[in-house]
Amino acid sequence: MGFLAIGVRSFGGVAPWAYRTMVEERKWLTPADFAETIGLCQFLPGPNIGNACVVLGKRWFGLSGAIVAFLGLFALPFVWVIALGALYLDYATNPVIRGAVLGIGVAGGGLFVATAIKLGKALVKKPAALVLVLACFLSLGVGRVSMLYVLPLAMAFALVAARRGWL
Repeated sequence: MGFLAIGVRSFGGVAPWAYRTMVEERKWLTPADFAETIGLCQFLPGPNIGNACVVLGKRWFGLSGAIVAFLGLFALPFVWVIALGALYLDYATNPVIRGAVLGIGVAGGGLFVATAIKLGKALVKKPAALVLVLACFLSLGVGRVSMLYVLPLAMAFALVAARRGWL
């Protein structure tokens, strides 16, 4: 039911609602556990929160938990996207509808930034993590280096830092 609640409220992005539900409302995970789970799931192919629901469903209830969590997260949004897509095809030229869609996109961006700040709170106490975040941002965002090179190097640094107790 928790993943169904996340999926129902997830317009504009799933991560803000997943954080709110899993960490703040239901207290399934600590902020640090959530950040670690999302970090793992970002490395895997597919949607981050979709991967997280499978990982957590499997951790707590086995294979059936993973399946139920996945279906809970995606069933209603799938139906809504199909219905809204069909409606949008008919009304896409209407300036009011176009403005509403633009406003929804801006609100989704705001939710994304707020969630990034919440996730960053768990990293502030770990200087090595901040160095890794900054190095990845500069490499990927500014230097435009391929993730194919950055991810293995970042993972190697994180493993060394974790073994030395820096993370």
